[in-house]
Amino acid sequence: MTPDDLVPVLQLAGTCYPDYPEDAAIFAERLALAPEGCFVLERGGGLAGYLVSHPWKGALSVPLNTLLTHLPRLPDRWYIHDLALADTARGGGHARAGIALAENQARRRGLAWLSLTAIGPAVPFWLRQGFAPEPTCAKERAILAQYDASARLLSRAVDQSSTSS
Repeated sequence: MTPDDLVPVLQLAGTCYPDYPEDAAIFAERLALAPEGCFVLERGGGLAGYLVSHPWKGALSVPLNTLLTHLPRLPDRWYIHDLALADTARGGGHARAGIALAENQARRRGLAWLSLTAIGPAVPFWLRQGFAPEPTCAKERAILAQYDASARLLSRAVDQSSTSS
């Protein structure tokens, strides 16, 4: 992903997640803080998907539409902030490829966990990908409520033996 991709990324985010709006500054900041975790899928000359991910610390979701200002100095996990695919790109294994890209970033840093906040409608998909719910405290429940009543922080262990690139 490059800064030139941000306008189509925002358009796709608005199409895929109309109930979970985030400002352009959120995507620009994530790209600036962790460019190695931001990818786009191009098909037919246009943007068909994207992944925004970054290092994170602790079992708390990133609040919706909130700037980070900086990344944790000693992260313990890689966080998938957003993975979106246009309807035309679904069913082709691109989501799994995006997960593999994020997991590879975690592996490169020796991080033990891959985490994300799954919005209610997507929870079953993420569970099928091997993610499991994290225990929630009051602070996490307040963050999840910003998303929806069924949102969950999910994590899975990173396979440190894999060498996919």
